[in-house]
Amino acid sequence: MGYMMLRLRFALTVALASLAWIPLTVAASRVKDVAAFEGVRDNQLVGYGLVVGLNGTGDRSQTFFSTQTLANILERSGIAISPDRVRVRNIAAVMVTANLPPFVRQGGRIDVTVSSVGDAQSLQGGVLIMTPLKAANGETYATAQGNLILGGFSAGGRGNNVQVNHPTAGRISNGGLVEREVHVDLTGKSRLNLVLHSNDFTTASRAVQAINQAAGMGVASALDGRTIAVNVPQSYGERIVEFMALVENATIEVDARAKVVLNEKTGTVVMGKEVKISQVSVIHGSLSLQVGTIFNVSQPEPFSAGRTTVVPERTVNAQEEKGRALTLKEGATVEEIVRALNTVGATPRDVIAILQAIKAEGALQADIEVI
Repeated sequence: MGYMMLRLRFALTVALASLAWIPLTVAASRVKDVAAFEGVRDNQLVGYGLVVGLNGTGDRSQTFFSTQTLANILERSGIAISPDRVRVRNIAAVMVTANLPPFVRQGGRIDVTVSSVGDAQSLQGGVLIMTPLKAANGETYATAQGNLILGGFSAGGRGNNVQVNHPTAGRISNGGLVEREVHVDLTGKSRLNLVLHSNDFTTASRAVQAINQAAGMGVASALDGRTIAVNVPQSYGERIVEFMALVENATIEVDARAKVVLNEKTGTVVMGKEVKISQVSVIHGSLSLQVGTIFNVSQPEPFSAGRTTVVPERTVNAQEEKGRALTLKEGATVEEIVRALNTVGATPRDVIAILQAIKAEGALQADIEVI
């Protein structure tokens, strides 16, 4: 029994030792997550329309273009009226936007977003009248119509109003009907261009290696830091979609420049793992200065000829917080930077100011982007 326990312990020790030598795998991304084939993209559509059926929450009389639109629609239906005589509160002028996906066919359905352009209070319960949706070239590619779905509502009057979320914008699921296709022909393609979402020579080089490893050597070559030329092998001449799927699913390790993103509005600081700093000392403190005026009333003696006067007394109070110092060593990581700044009680806005000062000193090896 003792011999068996000894062998078990020895086997467990060997297993743990072998696990210690297993290299840690780095999370990889697919090519389709960081790049897209040139020409295979969405197309933006926009149109101007009219929403009807509102319960008195539509455009007011000051928004004359909504009544003009209604008059034009009625005129096309054989009813001629003057826009000056139209007084309705159940209509609203809107802009309709949508994205036309690639390879969508005539008769397909797409989602549309409807947004008020006038002074309507709410689009709740409204119905969009058929609206042509055009692309940048002025051609109509789809039409939109249907009942709006809002993520909020508005109730009450001007003096007592309750509003939840945004009641002047909504969506129509499958409300767009495709009338014209965007032709993308992949038949007989011998070369494709793969475009990275962001410019980076390291990522482009790694993508070329991954594609050549998956599809064959010499298939891919980088033209610049964003564009990769992919030659279609003869064996995939009639299976272009299968080849594109093979390229898209090749895995690469994405590289990125060291960057610190600062949002001064919210005090948010985001730093990547590549951010490094040189040795630097930081002294952090604050100065509080308060200036005020106290008005004292001076009363004269009883039965005297004096008058009551107001005497202003100005006060100045300055409080300077004791400076707190810290030293960051060469090559400090993000975790060490955050921990060190927290030890001196730095708030998020203090961190923004400190990081900008460190960058100005030249000790921060990263780009600072303020959003």
